[in-house]
This record gives sequence, C-alpha cells and structure tokens, in this order.
Amino acid sequence: MVLVNSESSIDRSLLAANTVLEGRRAVEAVLRGDDDRLIIVVGPCSVHNPQAAVEYARKLHAYSEAAKSDLLIVMRVYFEKPRTTVGWKGLINGIKRASFNINKGLRIARGLLLEIASLGLPAGCEFLDTITPQYTADLVSWGAIGARTTESQVHRELVSALSMPTGFKNGTDGGIDIAVQACRAAQSGHCFLSVGKEGLCGIVETEGNPDVHIILRGGSSGPNYSSSFVRVCGEKLAKAGQLQKIMKQHKRQIEVADDIATQLESEGSDTAHLIMGVMLESNLVEGRQDIPPAGPSALRYGQSVTDVTSLSLLVLG
Repeated sequence: MVLVNSESSIDRSLLAANTVLEGRRAVEAVLRGDDDRLIIVVGPCSVHNPQAAVEYARKLHAYSEAAKSDLLIVMRVYFEKPRTTVGWKGLINGIKRASFNINKGLRIARGLLLEIASLGLPAGCEFLDTITPQYTADLVSWGAIGARTTESQVHRELVSALSMPTGFKNGTDGGIDIAVQACRAAQSGHCFLSVGKEGLCGIVETEGNPDVHIILRGGSSGPNYSSSFVRVCGEKLAKAGQLQKIMKQHKRQIEVADDIATQLESEGSDTAHLIMGVMLESNLVEGRQDIPPAGPSALRYGQSVTDVTSLSLLVLG
C-alpha cells in the first residue's frame, strides 16, 4: 500500500474560495427558483491535459461573462471515468496506462481546479471514488453522481455530506425511480465510516444535502429529454416531496438543445419550470482519439480521449 501524502494538498486562495462559494450559491438560487437563469455545465468529457483545460477555461470564462444575464455557466471538469469493464480511469489515476500515480494525479487535479477558480469560473465534477472528494471538493461548486453509482448507498451518503448542489443521473436503463430515491436518501442525515485527508478511518455524521436534483441522461432504452419524460420525472419528484428541478444531458447535443429551447420558450409549457439546466460535452477540438501505446505525447491537443465530443468551444461561442 502506498500512502497518499500531504503534498496532494494545495491551499486555495481567497479569490478561488470566493468563486467556489459564489458558484454554489448561484446554483442553489436556480434550484430554489430564486434565479431564472439556465445552468449550463459544459466542458470536456474528461480532462487529460491540464494545459488544454486551462485554455478552454479562459475562453469559456470570457463567454460566461458575456452571457451571464441569461446563463449560469459551470465548467465540467471530470477527473474520474467509470468503466464498464477496463480502460483509462481518468487523470487522477494517471494519463499513462497502468501508471497509477495517484499522488501526482491528485496534485494535478487540485492545482487545475485552483487555477480555474482563480479565473472566476465555477467548476463541476463527477464524484466516482468516495475518497478523492476529501482532496478536491472544496474547489468544486457543483457535483454529479453517475448512472452506475446513483443506486450506491455509499455515494448517497457521500452526497449527504457534500456542501454543494449535486445531481444524480438516472439509471443506465433510463429509469428515473432510483434517482428520485437517491435524492431522498441524500437529503437525509447519515452516519458512516470514511477516510480523512490524513488517511485515518473515522465516523462521519451528516445533516443531509438539501440541494440535490436529477440529471436526465438517457439510457439503454433510448433518450429521455422530451417533454413527456420531463413531465413524468417532475411528477415523481413531486410525489416524493423533492425539488422539481431537472438537468438534461444526452450525447445528441444539438438536437437535445433545440428540444429544450422549444420546451423553455413555448407558451403554456408545463415542463419549462422543471428544467434547471443542461449538460454539454465540449472541447477545443471536436471528436475523440485513443491514447497511443507509446503514451500521451502523440495525442492531438485539445481533443477528447474518452467520449466523442460533438461541440467545439467555437460552436458554443
């Protein structure tokens, strides 16, 4: 066993801390209906090149300032990737296959989040591992739990301890019920074992996270972004006594964005009030690439190494 050492800790600046806090409060305001802007969580499918991520962040921040009266933009900064079988697990595990230099990965991830926050741009992350948030969560304004882990008790407990708004994706089959159940669980207090920054196991007691919501991400049975799915999701949330706020995500991004715009703009729409935001995968360069056997040096700059990205930042701008 290799211990995670204290070098993984990089203190956040006052500017970064203010960005994180303001981002959290802004997302909370949208969730609670006090802010009528649309949240846009946008960025690379996963981060593998910090330099490219910072370049993307600078361009996105400029756009976010221009659009801030209508849109609340949060940069998608994902360091962990769930794998159906095996594959690259994300920057924290290391860009080179089987490198597993997690100490270095944590330092890089934290340093990148600090740089993005210092620009004045809030960041959003998916929490896949239940220990890594100890090292990154204080620099994150919005969190997500993936479809494969929404049903996991330990992830629901984790979200109950987070100090930021967090979304649960619907299940891989497209089912909404487990996400509704996850929201109910995360809003409640829990007591569980966890590991602190010093590597010591301790007992954590939480009060619950009031700012949770559902992310509609489609499933094996097809997409679920249309108004009929949104309506059903809203009804299930209302029945469960939850906030009726939903974020949309799907890989057919332009088509989905058009559909959502129609729902938001249509007079008499019964779903517009349910939609709080949209998640988009975007990068400096469209498409995707494989990590070559020789390593990352031959990778095309600014292009995804995981899912295909259908939007470049220039399209968004």
